[in-house]
Amino acid sequence: MASNAVKQYAQQLDLPTLQPNTLRNPTAAAQLRALKPDVLIVAAYGLILPAEILAIPTYGCINVHASLLPRWRGAAPIERAIINGDKLSGVCIMQMDAGLDTGPVFKSHSIAIDTEITADQLEDEMAHTGAKALIDVLAAINLHHQGKGPRPKPQKQPEHEACYAHKLTAADRKIDWLLSAEQLANQIRALSSRQPVRVSINACGVQLLAARPIEQPTDHQHREPPGTIIGVSKSGILVQCETNVLQITTLKVERGSGKKLDPAAAANGFKDLFYTSAQLV
Repeated sequence: MASNAVKQYAQQLDLPTLQPNTLRNPTAAAQLRALKPDVLIVAAYGLILPAEILAIPTYGCINVHASLLPRWRGAAPIERAIINGDKLSGVCIMQMDAGLDTGPVFKSHSIAIDTEITADQLEDEMAHTGAKALIDVLAAINLHHQGKGPRPKPQKQPEHEACYAHKLTAADRKIDWLLSAEQLANQIRALSSRQPVRVSINACGVQLLAARPIEQPTDHQHREPPGTIIGVSKSGILVQCETNVLQITTLKVERGSGKKLDPAAAANGFKDLFYTSAQLV
């Protein structure tokens, strides 16, 4: 077990830190109440705050949420946006209420989702954008607290646009070759750093860490069944999909050293796995 970056920095500044296992514990609620906070801030907390906690701060509890609410409320908004092929996401600074990411929004910033970006990279960008947006909201609250401006009023979310980013499970790692190459490339880059997409070749597990879709001529007459390797080269391992071809560029074989491999290293080190006509399931 190791302290995260927030705790480490707090300790450097000699700031007290509390780490309750649950905020439903009366002792944890009493500790927070004793601090008499003006505001409580949550980022990627993952749990719904009890009503007792929400009522403690003078200006309530504020959440830095990694989506453009009400789209992708819930546990995995970054991954779900990429898997779904969204072209746009962002960060919202919202006032928390009793629901799951249902509170009104103070401020939002849009972020384009590039076709090559991974969940980690998008999360980093959101973290910086979200931090700046949060400071803006806190500054406005502070001005009101000092009697120098109106109290910021968050805007209600349009409920009819809501959708949920359900928690990632083992089922998300499974690949369906009947999907398009673009859909599978999105799935792979969304999950590569957390729980990579996993396939089996000749009973050996292989994790797919990076891939891109390759357009295939629509008049291709002798297409192999989806999930079949149709080419192996230094630039990528080509796998037939229901629509177009997936070019795998980074992978990890669950045998031997388990290191990340480029296509050339994979083909040279595992000739029994990566060859034309091999089946991925």
